[in-house]
Amino acid sequence: MKSLCAAGAVLCLLYYFMIVFYAGITADFAWIWIFAALFLIALRQILCFVGAHPGVIPVWILRAGLVLLAAGAAFFLLQAAQVAGGMFRKKEPDLDYVIVLGAQVKGEKPSRALRKRLDCAYKYAVENPRTKLILSGGQGSGEDITEAECMRRWLTEAGLEPDRLLLEDRSASTRENLEFCRRLYHPEKARTGILSNNFHICRALILARDMGYTEVFGIPAHSDPWMQPHYIVREVFALSVYRFSQFIH
Repeated sequence: MKSLCAAGAVLCLLYYFMIVFYAGITADFAWIWIFAALFLIALRQILCFVGAHPGVIPVWILRAGLVLLAAGAAFFLLQAAQVAGGMFRKKEPDLDYVIVLGAQVKGEKPSRALRKRLDCAYKYAVENPRTKLILSGGQGSGEDITEAECMRRWLTEAGLEPDRLLLEDRSASTRENLEFCRRLYHPEKARTGILSNNFHICRALILARDMGYTEVFGIPAHSDPWMQPHYIVREVFALSVYRFSQFIH
């Protein structure tokens, strides 16, 4: 167990440095891997202390700690399984509207994550000519234009008709994406797709259904394989925070 903790801590630190090298020091939520490494190091030290000083810590405390760790691991794995399930949803054809959730824009150009969403959106629009796209995303730090405008430019340059594109350019979160988009049409009377990178689909659908979207379907775009473990862990935490907030309210 002590060796597993040490190996896990090393892997977490190595993965953190890979994220920084690949996505930059400002990569969202990257600090969680340093936190995980410190937790595993602390757990190893506790195990070493217990092994060297048997009986110092009461058995009931050790058992309670073990139960809490097992419960935490089980909860994490359950949430991760739900996130993973959203990654493999089959695309529903001929939807009335598809909301394309925004992602980071670098200046006026789409980031890698946004480009993958746009590739998926373009393919879906070509295969389903009746569907209208709602491009959703405001302007954040380091972005010279809104995410919605960046997506509009990219898709029209790719050949999509401008009259098939609706813009929502004020949102700064997934909740705001869905809240502001619903003001552009009647989601309770339409079949709606939510298009995002695959790891994001599970939480986006849960939010949409809680906000009154009736017939809503996930359309998963690809995501970066190097960053996939990080994205899944980040989504598990985001989903857990959302469910806790719903519970206390």
